[in-house]
Amino acid sequence: MIRNRQLIFHLQRQFLSLVPESHFKITGVFLLLTFSFSAFAQKSNVRTDAGDIKVEVLAENLDHPWGMAFLPDNRLLVTERAGTLRIYDEQDSISQPIQGTPEVFNQGQGGLLDVALDPDFERNSYIYLSFAEPGQDSTASTALGRGRFEDNEVKDFEVIFRMEPKVEGPNHFGGRIIFAQDGMLFLTLAERFKFEPAQDNSSHLGTIVRINKDGSVPQDNPFTDQDDEKDEIWTYGHRNIESAAIDPGTGMLWVAEMGPFGGDEFNLIKVGENYGWPVESWGDNYDGSEIPDPQPNSEFADAVVHWTPTISPSGLIFYTGSMFPEWQNSALIGGLTSSGLVRMEVNGEQAEEVERIPLTVRVRDVEQAPDGSIYVLTDDKNGKILRLNAMD
Repeated sequence: MIRNRQLIFHLQRQFLSLVPESHFKITGVFLLLTFSFSAFAQKSNVRTDAGDIKVEVLAENLDHPWGMAFLPDNRLLVTERAGTLRIYDEQDSISQPIQGTPEVFNQGQGGLLDVALDPDFERNSYIYLSFAEPGQDSTASTALGRGRFEDNEVKDFEVIFRMEPKVEGPNHFGGRIIFAQDGMLFLTLAERFKFEPAQDNSSHLGTIVRINKDGSVPQDNPFTDQDDEKDEIWTYGHRNIESAAIDPGTGMLWVAEMGPFGGDEFNLIKVGENYGWPVESWGDNYDGSEIPDPQPNSEFADAVVHWTPTISPSGLIFYTGSMFPEWQNSALIGGLTSSGLVRMEVNGEQAEEVERIPLTVRVRDVEQAPDGSIYVLTDDKNGKILRLNAMD
């Protein structure tokens, strides 16, 4: 049963990546795929290396929730891909849509994506939103903006970064927002399913960018002295990154990157490096054509860990809480096709998978709550907020 379920999830991911949603809804395949997910009931508790843990449904009926961030008062900001931002509070209630959010390109994998608080939020009230921004003639690109969160509204929202160029297509927007320990801001992007531009630094496609909190470019970025390369670029040669976090012990940025047909990657991000897509990959193209595997002494940075079959990573944290001491300093990666969390032990520049926490849901994001419990967003039309809690 487990192998069959993993195969279903793997085939779903490949199919969904290739075919626009409008096409397979018409054919009826969408109904079949949706049924295959709902056939597996949500578990109320799971066994892990930290012992049995309780899985609670805190809220549901969210429309493909994508990102979340805790406010200082323990309320939770949650984005929905369709373009809305909501608040979940401790009375288990979900607010009406928050006013002041940007217009989004809500097609395919595009829409309202991540949300993050400014490190100085209690002083300046800034929140940051990443989103697929519509352009002209059905084009779109990933954008990042910020506004002041006051009186339960987003005020004076302004875009501080736009991926260039805007291109057609509904896939691969990246979109995770990460603040480094020095206050710099990383935004993970993607190659918009265009392949070759990930090797061309005259565009932002297939890159991770590093900017100041106001959107300006740090002068120590690696390509600021190159006239034909984008100043914001930190690394390049990426496919689609929806998982990113800073290791608090080292200050290093780690990402989990979606590969093609196989070959998801756990990458340590080092300034100026080229991560090889689409020239090298641990996976192959959807049409079955082979992509050369990374080779020793390659000019490209290789993955620290790679997965085939895929896990479809989305969401990543380094756990520092006390509720689950066995997980302290582990990385927890959300998995769409692996339908749970993947726990990684990270030691400096090395990492290995040590455990899978099965949840039988498509995990879009994962976050640590102030009390040390783990919150999970499920990617579904009836999306849920789950909490992983210690057993009573």
